[in-house]
Amino acid sequence: MLDQATSIRQGEELNQEALTAYLRENWPGFTEIQGLQQFPGGYSNLTYLLRTDAGEAVLRRPPFGANIKSAHDMGREYRVLSLLKDALPEAPQPIAYCEEEEVIGAPFYLMERVEGIILRGSVRQQLKWSPEQMRQVSESAVDMLARLHQLNLQEHGLLDLGKPEGYVGRQVEGWIKRYYKAETDKVPAMDQLAEWMRANQPADGAPGLIHNDFKYDNLVLHPEPPHGIRAILDWEMATVGDPLMDLGTSLAYWTEPKEAQLMPLAAANLTWLPGNLNRQEVLERYAEKRGAAVEHPLFYYVYGAFKIGVIVQQIYFRYKKGYTQDPRFANLLQAVQYFGQLGQLALSKGRISNLLDS
Repeated sequence: MLDQATSIRQGEELNQEALTAYLRENWPGFTEIQGLQQFPGGYSNLTYLLRTDAGEAVLRRPPFGANIKSAHDMGREYRVLSLLKDALPEAPQPIAYCEEEEVIGAPFYLMERVEGIILRGSVRQQLKWSPEQMRQVSESAVDMLARLHQLNLQEHGLLDLGKPEGYVGRQVEGWIKRYYKAETDKVPAMDQLAEWMRANQPADGAPGLIHNDFKYDNLVLHPEPPHGIRAILDWEMATVGDPLMDLGTSLAYWTEPKEAQLMPLAAANLTWLPGNLNRQEVLERYAEKRGAAVEHPLFYYVYGAFKIGVIVQQIYFRYKKGYTQDPRFANLLQAVQYFGQLGQLALSKGRISNLLDS
């Protein structure tokens, strides 16, 4: 069940000769690549496994056809890991960053490989964990998110990663703008959520470090029970702002059992397996660990559902434009509709859990 790389997808190959030459100059102890594969998971940045005489490393680069100057800023992700290397042991150690596109066609960075189990949908059939084990994992994930949000920004030099003042409003307007820029089909539910968020924004909370994509398949778990968290991956959208917006994104990714039956993309997040906390329990445990009640949970959940819908829509837009041929992307419009409709259900029922119950 350890997370494994496989063959590189057609059209996503790397220039191994140029990469080797670059790494000889920028990675002490490196002389040659002994194996190069690609991790199959993920819908955003591309991730490769390098086996070398200096050890194993993970290379991340933007997807082909993406705007590499904004949402896929490799330099920013490398900088975040560099700042976190002493503050958060679960952040992988950075190795090297290359901003020259000439080497492999885009900026990229290298980090250490942390081996372990990643709870992707592809491991579902192999997973024989008991409900008690799954509960431990879900509690560990919530506790880690709360701990991340309580890092001392000033002590670790994290304050200048973002502009916390006005963060909530900027995020709402920014994600709405991104959605309509990538719109391919009318999705009334997404229109409704956009209007509702504009009219119901809470004030900014105290700032904290935000991961912005905190979910099971970005956590590397220890291979042995109780499967504690060894590493947190995918820091490309990390910033400083209101941590409750980060919580909202995680809640929207947190799929419950009946929802997993409707949408394969959501079912890939294995939070619906027996023993996991449900979203309301996640909210309550998070509040307990932070030592403060979470006000306006409905807003944060709706924001998260809308945001995920936008991310999926952006990927679908690239597919429709022919920037990627990945067959996984062909039906993503259904996922946009799904997340919009979950947000609608939350609004109509005034709760964030058990949305498909009558």
